[in-house]
Amino acid sequence: MGRCSINPLVHVDPLGTFLIPMIQVFFPAMGAILIGWAKPVPVNPNNLRNPKLDDILISMAGPWMNLLLAVGLFGLAKAGLLLGVMPLAKFCVMSAILSLGLCFFNLIPIPPLDGSHVVRVLIGMSNETFYQFARYGFIILILILNLTPIPGWVGAAVMGAASIMQGWFGLM
Repeated sequence: MGRCSINPLVHVDPLGTFLIPMIQVFFPAMGAILIGWAKPVPVNPNNLRNPKLDDILISMAGPWMNLLLAVGLFGLAKAGLLLGVMPLAKFCVMSAILSLGLCFFNLIPIPPLDGSHVVRVLIGMSNETFYQFARYGFIILILILNLTPIPGWVGAAVMGAASIMQGWFGLM
């Protein structure tokens, strides 16, 4: 399907990447949490040599990439400071924090997020049970994000990780 690529354009979903986020930006009363998505990369579990471990590794690829991107962006922010390009430094720090937010958000163990696949494997849930649960994942996710302290915990994890990474580059 052409989505085994780091090119972001092949992952764009017109509805989830543009329309829904733009509606939420221009009409903020519709919801406090900005939600969007991209086309998923399809995975055929029959092609996996070690299905349990490989499923976890595949699920963790996105969050790990977000962490790696955050580290790179904090490094670029340091370079921007050293070169005296403050707008670049500020943009990179803000982008790194966004990347960390996506990383920790995706670790929430509710379908369709990556954390749900990891938890499914770790607790030994069958695929059939998982898919029955996943049918309601989006609704459960919206409820959890609006009615629990989880967004605060994600925010605390983001700011903690950002603080540590900024310390690595002397950006405090």
